[in-house]
Amino acid sequence: MNESGHRARYETRLARVLDHIYDHLDEPLDIGRLAEIACLSPYHWHRIYQAMYGETVATTVRRLRLHRAAGYLANSSMPIAEIAERSGYSSLQSFSRTFRAVFGMPPAQYRKQGAHSRFRPALSGDEQMTMMHEVVIRHVEPMEVVSVDHVGPYMQVGKAFDALYGWLAQHNLLATQMRMIGIYFDDPGVVEEQALRSKAAALLPGPMMAEVAQAVALSGAVSVARVRGGEYAVLRHIGPYSDMQATYEWLYGTWLVQSGREAADAPVFEEYLNSPKETAPADLVTEICLPLV
Repeated sequence: MNESGHRARYETRLARVLDHIYDHLDEPLDIGRLAEIACLSPYHWHRIYQAMYGETVATTVRRLRLHRAAGYLANSSMPIAEIAERSGYSSLQSFSRTFRAVFGMPPAQYRKQGAHSRFRPALSGDEQMTMMHEVVIRHVEPMEVVSVDHVGPYMQVGKAFDALYGWLAQHNLLATQMRMIGIYFDDPGVVEEQALRSKAAALLPGPMMAEVAQAVALSGAVSVARVRGGEYAVLRHIGPYSDMQATYEWLYGTWLVQSGREAADAPVFEEYLNSPKETAPADLVTEICLPLV
């Protein structure tokens, strides 16, 4: 077996660990159980995980739980004490301290003043008009992207991105110039959460696409998808991904209906300009791209 084949074995094993983590965030972190899922020695597997993913498994779990907690704070009325318990914290004080260190403000303040709050219904017409100018109309060239399908809550699409990164690394296709894109097909206000369809995708430099086509032909895990070209309304969101529900509500419910434009028959996509593994949640930059007729 060649070097890439050996790496693929480890990628497959650790992908099972990531799937388990995403699906069992409410459960205590059991290192022994994760070692069993990875089919690797409990003495060594977490070192392999850290070397391949750039963070410890405990850091992954904490990051995902806090990301989900921010979503509860921004988009629900769930009591903060319950959110703390679901996030694995034995006390509200401990949760608040950790949340503040990561998100820059305590949970109660975040619920009221997080990035999502500026896209809630504005208090004055002047503020609405100011915010209207934040949307830029941009021409986007058609794109062919390599992608992994995801079905389920959009907040869990990170599972598909992790699988995509692993596949790209396995085939020596990671590139500093690649662009990371999420494609979202369904309206979460209409489609049941567990049935939502999306794709985690990467746009690679042109010369690499020939290699992608050959690798995709031999794999059932990834596919090549096409992103429609044309005019898009682009709104830059700065802050946690969990805050984006309010951003979408404003883009569709205020900007689109007041702009005189119509949405095209194509899915919205997001482009991620930095990485959640290397960037504080408050500094994450996402461009939401709404296709226009």
